[in-house]
Amino acid sequence: ESLASYCYSSMFQSCTSLKTAPALPATTLAENCYQSMFYGCTSLETAPALPATTLAEYCYASMFNGCTALTSAPKLEATTLANYCYSNMFNGCTALTTVPQELPATTLKECCYDTMFMECTSLTAAPKLKAESLAKRCYQFMFFECTSLTSAPALPAETLAEYCYRSMFSGCTSLTEAPELKATKLVDNCY
Repeated sequence: ESLASYCYSSMFQSCTSLKTAPALPATTLAENCYQSMFYGCTSLETAPALPATTLAEYCYASMFNGCTALTSAPKLEATTLANYCYSNMFNGCTALTTVPQELPATTLKECCYDTMFMECTSLTAAPKLKAESLAKRCYQFMFFECTSLTSAPALPAETLAEYCYRSMFSGCTSLTEAPELKATKLVDNCY
């Protein structure tokens, strides 16, 4: 149940007829292990369960990028994140309508959610974000161009980091209300 660095990276990339993913039961990940695994699998309809609770650098980066038939994201229970761990994970999943109810990590890492749901144009609701300790670029472009998103999650952090919310909701043309911003001390390019 333990993976090695880059072990499944790009394994099924651009397999445009692949509809079902294999089970991925590993609970101990390694850097880049699932990176781009299903990138461009435009017929993939179901994502496998991802049970790991401790992540590694780039482990899920771009994993389902461009999977335009994918409608539901798996539950993501990780509480220990790593740099770029979810970066681009569902970027361009234009049919995605169901995402985890929450992303439970309370301490973030650099670019951990960067562009995670970018251009998921069918997404109407975002997961609950519990983090109170942010990192550089942690939420950068997270919901960029999610044109169907109607509500933004609460942002409970009071201490910010450089570029932490950069363009997080840019292009979300259906949003009607912004979340409360609790921080009293700003840092470079935070909003």
